[in-house]
Amino acid sequence: MTKRVLALGLDPAFADLSEFPQLTAGAVRAFVDQQLERVRALGVEVECCLVDGGETAEDAVALAFAAGPFDGVLFGAGLRAPAHLLLFERLVNLVHARAPGAKLCFNASPADSAEAIQRSGIV
Repeated sequence: MTKRVLALGLDPAFADLSEFPQLTAGAVRAFVDQQLERVRALGVEVECCLVDGGETAEDAVALAFAAGPFDGVLFGAGLRAPAHLLLFERLVNLVHARAPGAKLCFNASPADSAEAIQRSGIV
């Protein structure tokens, strides 16, 4: 049976990229999409849910869960930045309430998303 993962992250349009002037939100989004293709290559169905800094984030995650159950939730590193700690906390609690049996996994950057999912035991 195909495993389903919700890839939950901060939309690059809301990320502080000031430390990386060579990056654009579009380039970051393209890289995220490319890395999620690596996850799909493992045979995992991935639903990507990129959220804003808090205005509609919880609604977006709730909507994603309405699409069906997930075996795991991948939390992107941008959500765990100190500036987003309270949002991260709210989203963890929302995920726990909506999918108490889902494995949780955390990447250090989009580049190790596939490895984070493998570490969690989803695949």
